[in-house]
Amino acid sequence: MARPTLVLYPGAGSGRDHSSLVAIERRLGRAASVERIDFPYRREGRRAPDRAPKLMAAIRDDLTAFGRRRGPVVLGGRSMGGRMTSMVAADVDGAGPVARLAGLVLICYPLHPPGRPESLRTEHLPEITVPCLFVSGTKDPFATPEELERWTATIPAPVDHVWIEGGRHDLKGADDTIATAVADFLDRRAVPGTASPVAR
Repeated sequence: MARPTLVLYPGAGSGRDHSSLVAIERRLGRAASVERIDFPYRREGRRAPDRAPKLMAAIRDDLTAFGRRRGPVVLGGRSMGGRMTSMVAADVDGAGPVARLAGLVLICYPLHPPGRPESLRTEHLPEITVPCLFVSGTKDPFATPEELERWTATIPAPVDHVWIEGGRHDLKGADDTIATAVADFLDRRAVPGTASPVAR
């Protein structure tokens, strides 16, 4: 089987070289082709993210560039990057299903802004039809474990949660745990047979 492609995007305040994204690539080794991608605003040197439609369009453009690859595709990222890929997977932009999409990897998913639990970003979750991995801290102000488990239960596909005890939104110091969780998810849920002994 062709190697899977894991396409990862950073959060709003960081870039493609965030330590957790690098750790995932190192952990997977040759088992998957890992693409860590900055959004256009970041590549242009701007600090403020574009609005959601432009971010989703950028993801679609990147996926088109990888269209010649034969293997399955897994999308994801940290915080805003994860939320945008989940919206593309749910076809919020109306551009159609993602070809060969096998799963979503969502790290520190921002269910709502800090201190504003009434401002939920959940409308698209029931439209996601592929296995999902959520890796979050138990002290993340963007989503409590109770909130995240409640709303991800609306996803009509297998959902795995990995909780970093005491972790906040940055999940500082948890890179190895995150990378191991992603490798396990790919091998067990999204793309069985992905595990790579040489990458451990």
